[in-house]
Amino acid sequence: MRAAALRMGDRGLAAAHRMGDRGLAAALFAALFVLYNANGREMGNYDSQPTKYAARELLLRGTLALNHVVGATPQLGERPAFVPARGGRIRSAYSPVPAMAAAAITWPLWIAGVLDVRAPLGANWIAKLTASLLTAGAVALSFFTARRFMSGGRALALAAALGAGTGYWPTVSQTLWQHETAIFGISLAVFAFTARDLRAAGVLAIGIGLGIAGSSRPQLAPAIIVLLTGVAARVGAIGAWPAAAATGACAMALIAANLSWFGHPMGAMPLLEALHPAVHGTEGTFEPSSGGFAGLLVSPNRGLLIFSPIVAVATTGLPRAVREGRRAALIWCAIAASAQYVLYASYSVWWAGHTFGPRYMLDALPLLAVLAAAGVADRRLPRPLLSAMALALAWSIAVSAAG
Repeated sequence: MRAAALRMGDRGLAAAHRMGDRGLAAALFAALFVLYNANGREMGNYDSQPTKYAARELLLRGTLALNHVVGATPQLGERPAFVPARGGRIRSAYSPVPAMAAAAITWPLWIAGVLDVRAPLGANWIAKLTASLLTAGAVALSFFTARRFMSGGRALALAAALGAGTGYWPTVSQTLWQHETAIFGISLAVFAFTARDLRAAGVLAIGIGLGIAGSSRPQLAPAIIVLLTGVAARVGAIGAWPAAAATGACAMALIAANLSWFGHPMGAMPLLEALHPAVHGTEGTFEPSSGGFAGLLVSPNRGLLIFSPIVAVATTGLPRAVREGRRAALIWCAIAASAQYVLYASYSVWWAGHTFGPRYMLDALPLLAVLAAAGVADRRLPRPLLSAMALALAWSIAVSAAG
């Protein structure tokens, strides 16, 4: 029986080898897309609603304004995320970039008659389809990134753990808002940034990825600044200009839209911040405290290491990151993840409002996945460590499934 099992394992490895990296990534993408849609519905939240309706309005009427939506359902106008803007328009309080991405993804299906965006649940399906596609795509990009450090089998296992053992499953993939588009952008940037030979096309890809991430979720500014600094450290200031230009162009486009619609470079964000004393019982935007720094990691209700302890594997990559120094990508990914953690931990509403698990820390997972890949790589792992990783992964997947 043992010989038969070994032969079956050999055949499986041979099949995986024949499939190649692209085949493995495609299979992973398809499996996660099915997993994310297995519940058959969108799982939105209070603040995510205007984004999906803006995507539908863009398809139906060529506008991101939500006047028709609120006119049909006046109760939506009472929600803070539906904001009266200049010119008598009602707009989403959040970035329009995810809505634009959703419209672009959905348009071919609508034209082909596969998806009826006018249907009662049309906006819900736009949201779920876009979020699940972008999240599965982000995981596939993380697979290709991990493949630079480890074998195909290990890279596949790491990417599957990222896709099914973290908030990617219960949170990011379930509705259209900000995280799905931002995480896809960060994953694209990290994939390009980790190339050993960073050339002009890769530098531009980094800028495009960071531009998508930053214009979808401006809160990612600390990680973006660190990664752009890392590009300059690797290829020089002159060589890094395409990344900075692409990122800056996306940022300026968002600022221009915010000024035109709301009269403020940050858009409606100050209006949302003003609600925190009444909604969350906090004062001010930033209140650094031990509660935020500890809570994001080990809070029973928001701790990343409580909900997804498998993420702790990322710490194994820190020694290698330090050894390789500033000319390599690893140390910059570690610094970027740390900078993002410090920002979120210092935020007065560090628990991210009414949500499931560590929503804020999900933004850093593409960066932490690189460190995990570098840490375990292809070296022989001690049996106790393998057992601990298996238990952590089992717990992480169970919690994500419950979510």
